Amino acid sequence: MRNNLFILAALLLSPYGLAANDQVGARIDYGTFQSPAARVRPRFRYWLPDASADPDVVQKDVKDAGLHGAGGVEFLPYFDYGESIPPGADWATYGFGSSAFVNIFKTALQTHNEWGLVMDFSLGPSQGQGVPASVDDEGLQWDLSTRSAAVPPNGSFYGQLPGWGTGELVAVVSAQVLSSRNLTNPTQALIPGSDVQPNYVQYVLRNSTLREWTQNVTASGEVDLRFPLSSGYGHRLFAFYQHRTLHQNVPRTSNLSTSIFDNGSYTVDHFSARGARTTTRFWEEHILTDEVKQLLTKVGNYGWEDSLEIKSNISWTPDLPNIFEKMHGYSMKPYLPLLIYKNNNLNLQTTAPGTIQCLLDTPDQGTGYINDYRAALVDGYAEYLEHLTEWLNHMGLQSSIQVSYNTPMDALANVPHVNAPECESLGQNDNIDAYRQFVGPAALSGKRVVSNEMGAVVANAYRYTTAELLWQINRAVAGGVNQFVLHGQTYSGNYLGTTWPGNTPFHYMFSELYSEKQPSWDHGFSDAMEYIARLQYTQQVGQPKFDVVIYNEDSATDPALDTVYNETDLVDEGYTYVYLSSNNFALPQAYVKNGALTPEGPEFRAIIIPSSSNLTLAAVKKVKQFARNGLPIVLSGGLPSTYYTRNGNTDTLTAEISALQGTENVHIVPTGQASVKLQSLGIRPRVQVQANGTWYPSWHVDTKGVDYLYVLGDMVSTAGNISVKTNKRPYIFDPWTGRQTPLLHYQRTHNRTRVPLYLAANQTIIIGFSNAGEKTTLHATQLPSSVIGYHYGNRTDDIWLHVSAGVSDQPVKLSNGKTITELATRALASGHNLSNWTLTVEHWERPVNISDASVIATKHNTTCQLTSLVSWQKIPSIANASGVGYYSTFLSWPPKVGAADGAYLFLPKTSNGARVFINGHKVPAFDYQAPKVDLTPYIKPGENELRIEVPSVMWNYLRTQLDDLRSAGLAPQFEEWGISVPGPVDNGLIGTVKVVPYVWVNVG
Repeated sequence: MRNNLFILAALLLSPYGLAANDQVGARIDYGTFQSPAARVRPRFRYWLPDASADPDVVQKDVKDAGLHGAGGVEFLPYFDYGESIPPGADWATYGFGSSAFVNIFKTALQTHNEWGLVMDFSLGPSQGQGVPASVDDEGLQWDLSTRSAAVPPNGSFYGQLPGWGTGELVAVVSAQVLSSRNLTNPTQALIPGSDVQPNYVQYVLRNSTLREWTQNVTASGEVDLRFPLSSGYGHRLFAFYQHRTLHQNVPRTSNLSTSIFDNGSYTVDHFSARGARTTTRFWEEHILTDEVKQLLTKVGNYGWEDSLEIKSNISWTPDLPNIFEKMHGYSMKPYLPLLIYKNNNLNLQTTAPGTIQCLLDTPDQGTGYINDYRAALVDGYAEYLEHLTEWLNHMGLQSSIQVSYNTPMDALANVPHVNAPECESLGQNDNIDAYRQFVGPAALSGKRVVSNEMGAVVANAYRYTTAELLWQINRAVAGGVNQFVLHGQTYSGNYLGTTWPGNTPFHYMFSELYSEKQPSWDHGFSDAMEYIARLQYTQQVGQPKFDVVIYNEDSATDPALDTVYNETDLVDEGYTYVYLSSNNFALPQAYVKNGALTPEGPEFRAIIIPSSSNLTLAAVKKVKQFARNGLPIVLSGGLPSTYYTRNGNTDTLTAEISALQGTENVHIVPTGQASVKLQSLGIRPRVQVQANGTWYPSWHVDTKGVDYLYVLGDMVSTAGNISVKTNKRPYIFDPWTGRQTPLLHYQRTHNRTRVPLYLAANQTIIIGFSNAGEKTTLHATQLPSSVIGYHYGNRTDDIWLHVSAGVSDQPVKLSNGKTITELATRALASGHNLSNWTLTVEHWERPVNISDASVIATKHNTTCQLTSLVSWQKIPSIANASGVGYYSTFLSWPPKVGAADGAYLFLPKTSNGARVFINGHKVPAFDYQAPKVDLTPYIKPGENELRIEVPSVMWNYLRTQLDDLRSAGLAPQFEEWGISVPGPVDNGLIGTVKVVPYVWVNVG
């Protein structure tokens, strides 16, 4: 009831109606495909170094973000990520939540309001995982530490417990040790300076001897225990103590303790609502003035928290034993020794997973008890997430959190607890299958947005290209992600201990630093931002539809997600799929109607369970229920395995799984044959694929009547066709220009639309299907390769083909039955490569006073004459240059030989973007993966000046200045990370530029 009241209040208070709950169909202003609304656009993570920053610079930076295509920023008080203190920093005065911070936070909100933007904001400084607080606050992070000792050979232990005084005693447990051996932990850390525990001891314990003795401990920590004598390793005593870690995500800069701001900021407890209440109470007491609340109501969007970067011995909260017993019906305390190893931070503590590992002499070695502990941890973390989400919703805002990331929990279980769950390109490693694992629970529970922290690449600061960014984004969209927060926009003003080019979070170790200091910022980056915005529009405005679900269950989701379904049969046919775990089957949306799971949402039409999956008892029962209600279940590779709980006894579960074989609508197929079975059951992909490479489609149904098909061609140039079950008319939705053009070439058969496609490597296409507008459907059903473009005339049945020179390899066929065998009756002009280029490079370099980080750059020019287009690396005078290249040449028109009504310009792929000007006129943006420009509206008889602007990355110049660069007092940190200084990047226009004339041929 309490949850429902909070949600109801949120809906009533939110100026956007259902937007506060952020479900598919939420009543928000999406804008249009041509001009998506701010809420639908990408945002920058904006790193504020601390509250001593100049508010005028913050105002300018936010404004610049909007002017360059962002919908706003994710406002993140950085505080050097809590890793170091810049020289002269005063984080008592300028800390998170201080009066100085509130003023600059208010400035950011006001600027968003003035420019029609929306603002996300971090719930705390640094990673957003804590706030300033008193050291005795019950809501701060807790840890469970272990001390152990061998019981003497005489079987008696008398004296004080090992580790007494290190915290509050939780339990004392003894067990007989059957074996002991020394093993080696990983020593290669992800983060430099990480704790390293090179060795650990593995004990095998006799299960029947585990016993808790906590009630026998005296007030002074002493025990008097007797154990039966045994040969071998005897007994061992384990003592467990809970204590606050007082981990600071912002270190203190003051020796005073007159207020909580003098102590920096502390990480809060993430496994109970107490930690969330510490955060929200701080906001209410120190940040949420009436004016701030009013501004948040107008322009606030997501309250955000980063990946869980919390170190511990054992992930813990004092309530966990109660949560555990209520959930599982037995006490966890006798089994605490099993939790000592690999139950802290799975990513940040890979080299410090623990110094002791305890296993049991049971078939599952104690895995069932560990799984039960992790399930209780999920429950405690859900309380944390729900409190933050309810609190934000109550103000008409939403939550966006990187749920479970790095910690020993099933991430899929907690995804539904926030409004807009967030993943990241770093953790998902651009693996489409990894994104599917995150997206599944969000799709099932109806989330409108699946967010992504996009573009953090190690050792790529100032060298990360726009093409790389779009490659990563396109893959994430193929996995079901539909919103991007770019990592990130940097504060552009002066800051403590910082040289030009300015504040550089992570000290040159992670991309990217978007600002006016980047040559691409005012030379084409906004084109890429418009592409992302329009792409997000098509993926947010409608309901995503997926063909099937793949079941996957892990008690701890690996932060570096690997591919779960390794077969290619589904992808080859075009089946779209995501993953769900057993917790997701318990959601109210998980019901079957008319042969589909979640019929009002993603409308899954089957569940595939690989034999490698571990089924829980609850999942088996749900699967049987789904099957009885008409949902096909495909067991790929045979019967799945069992998921261990409690003592590892799986007899009941094994019997239930075995009984699946006789259940109606359950089918067992060999590995890799799931698609064959689906086809035989009449379940065809919504988007059928036939291609000579890998294509990734997605399908969204818009309530306004437009269905959106997105296709990514992977890695290499490909050709083939897609087939969609629809009779709506297809339109090309060009995300680079915003234009919507009737698609010329497709076929209709049996209520399906078949579209031939030719995709360059990593190219995408968006096709919208709609019945709105024109009634006529005249189109081509077959085209020769000499047709390189087209346009419709004043009538939609008035088709003009753009025909180039060359042999027509097949006739034109139209949907009205007309066939045209000969298109060109004139001798056509041939295409040719352009040469004799003049290249003027505008160098961007350090100012004379390198300490003035507010300067954009000192600029000067170098001019070169080129006969071919090569990397700047191969031109000595600009080999280490960074800046903007201006390429110019002349095009004589019309051609001297052959007919031509117009011409296309074909460019090589441009890694950091490009802009084209003809006779001073800027042509529309174009696809960086397959650059093609229609020059016809801009060329004139005689000489035509062609100019191409190509911005570089800043790295090639910066790498020559590394000894002099500083950010927040520190030099670039490559050596500290054990990484060699990255090499230069190929800059410039590289390859050939070709002009291909064409004639207009009317076939309408």
